[in-house]
Amino acid sequence: MSLSYIELSKKNLTHNATVLRSLVGKKKKFVAVVKANAYGHGEREVVRVLEKHVDCFQVDDVDELARVRKATKKPILVLGYVAHTELSRAIKLGCELAIYSLEQAREVNIQARKFGVQQKVHVAIDAHLGREGVMPKDAKTFFTALKDMKYLNVVGMYAHFANIEDTTNPSHAKKQMKEFEKTVFVARACGFKEIQTHMSATSGVLAYEAKKKSVYDMVRVGVGLYGMWPSEHLEYLYQKTKVRLLPVMTWKSHVAQVKVLPAGHTIGYGLTYMTKRETRIAVIPQGYSDGYDRGLSGKGEVLIRGTRCKVLGRVAMNMFVVDLSHVPDVVLEDEVVLLGKQGSEEITAEEVAEKIGTINYEVTTRISPLLGRKVV
Repeated sequence: MSLSYIELSKKNLTHNATVLRSLVGKKKKFVAVVKANAYGHGEREVVRVLEKHVDCFQVDDVDELARVRKATKKPILVLGYVAHTELSRAIKLGCELAIYSLEQAREVNIQARKFGVQQKVHVAIDAHLGREGVMPKDAKTFFTALKDMKYLNVVGMYAHFANIEDTTNPSHAKKQMKEFEKTVFVARACGFKEIQTHMSATSGVLAYEAKKKSVYDMVRVGVGLYGMWPSEHLEYLYQKTKVRLLPVMTWKSHVAQVKVLPAGHTIGYGLTYMTKRETRIAVIPQGYSDGYDRGLSGKGEVLIRGTRCKVLGRVAMNMFVVDLSHVPDVVLEDEVVLLGKQGSEEITAEEVAEKIGTINYEVTTRISPLLGRKVV
């Protein structure tokens, strides 16, 4: 393992999966979302830990499908768009595909016929989200046409919530659910009686599925699996319950150099920081190419010997500098924690996200897949 790597807590990952699954009951299909390299955690490592705890995995594209297929024989749902030239590869690998349009459905039918298989598909419904999916007003035409596509096995239909984690006003979510359920009725009236429905990600599970055990047939759980709350609002709602989500990731590096700079010495590109006094610093061999955001320049912190050390100057492509003035005993190759716990201190994805103006799971998702991952 190199100087910098990601550690994943097997205990915390399985804890999160168990807790979230318990909220929706055993009868509902539990889909683990491992797209975007499992939100930056490492798709292969996460899939192998969760294999016994979930019914299905969800990815975005065929390349992710190919990698995840090497780690599991369980069903894999591909919700991103698959180009016509990639359909045969996807079918060979074995998956359940999302379809958004009649043109796409016809092409999947053609490719499935070549292999002599009935390809499982899930129909995406645009229920007031404004992204991919069939418009509800076109649902009858769409599902009627699907009846003639003999090599499609329409097993599911789904939508996405647009705004339940960031608001206490449920009006838009209820509007979405009503529109989606009307479309489900149309699909069943067209002959798709056994079609499975799903709409909830982690936020939907926490806001709706946990209260009503039989809202839909499946849930697609992503951010919560990795110990991150979709919003402060939902975390607050569960503070008085026994539901706890535990961070899975610790991002570690090691000190590459310790040195003393004189007063009046600039640090890093752009001369954005100048020492006011003699200052002891450490060079950390990570940078924005590794996913340590440049927006943390001058305001990020890391943990060394259980103590917070502030970033001085700009974060560069492969390294940045921190202040060691208050941590006198640091030596070369001491452990550095960029994200996670060290001693009694902790740097969370939420803290980092607030400093750079984004969300917690963008912080983890953008960590370079080239960094080694290991399950501990």
